[in-house]
Amino acid sequence: MNFVKFLGGAAIALAAIQLVPYGRDHTNPPVTGEPKWDSPRTQELFNRACKDCHSNNTVWPWYSSVAPASWLTQLDVSMGREAFNVSEWGRPEENEGEKAAEEVRKGKMPMVIYLPAHPEAKLNAQEKEELVNGLVATFGDEKNEKKDAKGAAKPKDKD
Repeated sequence: MNFVKFLGGAAIALAAIQLVPYGRDHTNPPVTGEPKWDSPRTQELFNRACKDCHSNNTVWPWYSSVAPASWLTQLDVSMGREAFNVSEWGRPEENEGEKAAEEVRKGKMPMVIYLPAHPEAKLNAQEKEELVNGLVATFGDEKNEKKDAKGAAKPKDKD
């Protein structure tokens, strides 16, 4: 009987949290700028593994409308777009493209929590290397470059 009460309480709680609106606005902002990709392959790999969180072309899966998954999905997309957004390339705030290759290289991106629901985003070793090299060619590399006054990447001075 206690298990039935627990299930009933859980069902009521799940229904009640659906009233929290956070994570339900699936309107993608407009694309205001695009980077000049080094190759179509880099863009293809980026779109496969990164675009849902790092562009304004997010494909919102069904679970992004059901709390609490909708909350986590919205938070991940919002944070991803804030840090690095290829759909707002050239915006005045910092857009951390030069960190992208390092995040992929270290295995931090795509996030492990993203992969079970998006198996197409899982990159094999060769694809990962291609993406890292393409990201470096497109955006630069934080370790080896610094930005000029306009925010464009330029090579570090060799001492």
